[in-house]
Amino acid sequence: MNAFRKWRYGNWFIPVVSGLLILVSFGVEKLFGGSWNVTVGPQWWIDAGEHAHGSGHVFTLANAFMLAAAIVAGYGIVVKAVRALLVKFISIDLLVSIAAIGATLIGNFWEAAAVTFLFAIGHALEAGTMNKTRAALAELVSVAPDVAVVMRDGEQVEIAAHQVRMGEIVLVKNGAKVPVDGQVVSGTGAIDEASITGESIPVEKTKSDHVFAGTISRGGFLQVVATGIGADTTLARIIHRVEEAQDAKAKTQAFIDRFSKWYTPAVMVLALAAGLISGDVVLGLTLLVIGCPGALVISIPVAIVAGIGRSARNGILIKGGEYLETSAKISAVAVDKTGTLTEGRPVLTDIVVLNPEADRREVLRWAAAAEAGSEHPLARPILYTAREEGVAPEGLPGSVTPVVGKGIVADAHGKRVLIGNVPLLEQYGIVNDAGAAVAANKLAAAGKTPMIVAVDESVLGVIGVADTIREDAPEMIRRLHASGVQKVVMLTGDTRLVAEAIGEAVGIDEIHASLLPEDKLDAVARLQREGHTVAMVGDGVNDAPALATADIGVAMGAAGSAVAVETADIALMGDNLLKLPEAISLAKRTVNVMRQNIWIALITVVVLLVGVFAGGVTMAIGMLVHEGSVLIVILNAMRLLRNTQGATALSRSERARAAHETGRPVEPATAQSSSELPS
Repeated sequence: MNAFRKWRYGNWFIPVVSGLLILVSFGVEKLFGGSWNVTVGPQWWIDAGEHAHGSGHVFTLANAFMLAAAIVAGYGIVVKAVRALLVKFISIDLLVSIAAIGATLIGNFWEAAAVTFLFAIGHALEAGTMNKTRAALAELVSVAPDVAVVMRDGEQVEIAAHQVRMGEIVLVKNGAKVPVDGQVVSGTGAIDEASITGESIPVEKTKSDHVFAGTISRGGFLQVVATGIGADTTLARIIHRVEEAQDAKAKTQAFIDRFSKWYTPAVMVLALAAGLISGDVVLGLTLLVIGCPGALVISIPVAIVAGIGRSARNGILIKGGEYLETSAKISAVAVDKTGTLTEGRPVLTDIVVLNPEADRREVLRWAAAAEAGSEHPLARPILYTAREEGVAPEGLPGSVTPVVGKGIVADAHGKRVLIGNVPLLEQYGIVNDAGAAVAANKLAAAGKTPMIVAVDESVLGVIGVADTIREDAPEMIRRLHASGVQKVVMLTGDTRLVAEAIGEAVGIDEIHASLLPEDKLDAVARLQREGHTVAMVGDGVNDAPALATADIGVAMGAAGSAVAVETADIALMGDNLLKLPEAISLAKRTVNVMRQNIWIALITVVVLLVGVFAGGVTMAIGMLVHEGSVLIVILNAMRLLRNTQGATALSRSERARAAHETGRPVEPATAQSSSELPS
């Protein structure tokens, strides 16, 4: 009973009933022929019937079933047309309604039934396809967890996922869905994060790692403290973003909508004029049918929904149709260095002692004392090494003052400690007479970030910190070029020598170093003035002005950032660089499908118009071809749903080919992280 009720209110109930009535009509005609015929109606109606098909309006039992089929299929169409007229909008439904009613009035019941039946099939196909193309969203909703196991009063309690409270300890066992966003406090496990990042390989999780609601445990046992529940989870934000993005209109779609507002009334005027001039009512009604811009109207939204849905499955969130169209035009990509081209996990590699009265441990001790109050990424490797060597600072410095683009100044143990570059020394009047600049340049030339350490008026030494180039960075550059990007530009706050070492290793086209945040903005604006459509990949902090200025702002590893998910034009949920060229390629594919669909729709209308005036195209044939074009447009858009995720995998053969083509090794190379300059 429930299945019948579901089918009764489904998309295909009306087309099926109408189709059965048409078949019954044909059956009755076959069995009874012209039996039970009656000529009815006023003389003008009989005359119109004779002009249309050579006889008066003979109403048979077969015609009765055909009329019933037209009413079943056409009732909803007429209702939609009237509702649209009430809000002063001339819809496609109005064209079909007039044609069907007109065909009925002149006794052409088969044409009326065929037109409404085929149009109803078209509606069912469109609705079904939009549901299919929204399958990515349905999949995201389906992975939302239903239950959670939490620790309450020392016991395991199974509750609904939405009942978990912030700060509660949630148990994640093998095979279970993670019910909340949280941080691992105990245990180890392998988590399948495909629903969030699009990566199918499980990620190992240990203490302090973050996990996301909707991901699945593939082994191990984790205790997780809840930091995000319900609508505040990453999964919920993704679902919300995809919903908004699939409903957002592209510029082309907005144009088509405006075009159809004028096109549809124009078709009605043309049909009326043709009917009056020729005296052929059927000709006018046929023009109404073939002029329906159904394929044109659906050509854009079905492609956008499919494209955005496909990208969401692969861990790429695109803000909407407009941004998808813009992404297809990207010709220049500007990338931040630290955490984008490099791993973002720097290690201390060198300590160069310049003051004869100091030693290695003293240089490290003063550097750690100052960095203890810094939030900069480079503070971590310095403090870690200091702890390892037994010179970790006690307490915090009295004050820490960042000097933008130069370094920091700290008050530690009653002394002024400077850590930064040569301009920082010059600003504070420290004479660089110990060869600090030479030592710093040597480290920079080796791809390391140099930081000069000075206490009061004396330079003690230079510390070198290095990061590792991401294994897939060179392949990302190659794939960006292959996808049509003309120029890949590095924008970094690091020194020229360090930036060049990284750029040469990964194949960057253009390098801009020693940049302040406003300089990055200027660099992006300059690319735009050169005629480029620019995508900027950054961390959203130092890069915020450049991200806002760029045509497309891209956030990497956005799964852990609620702000990035909500604000980035393109949010790459995982930390996979190859998702960027994948996003651009998918955008280009989607826009190509949109253009193909528009041409299919326009060519179909032109061919049908020629066929009508040349003879041979009836209302039924016109609607059949029209709905065929709708089906072709739909099937063309559904090609976007094919999974291209495998293209992001970096195989050994691809690495070897990239190395051969560029003449550079693709294995991780030692390089720098960011200095106290903004990266």
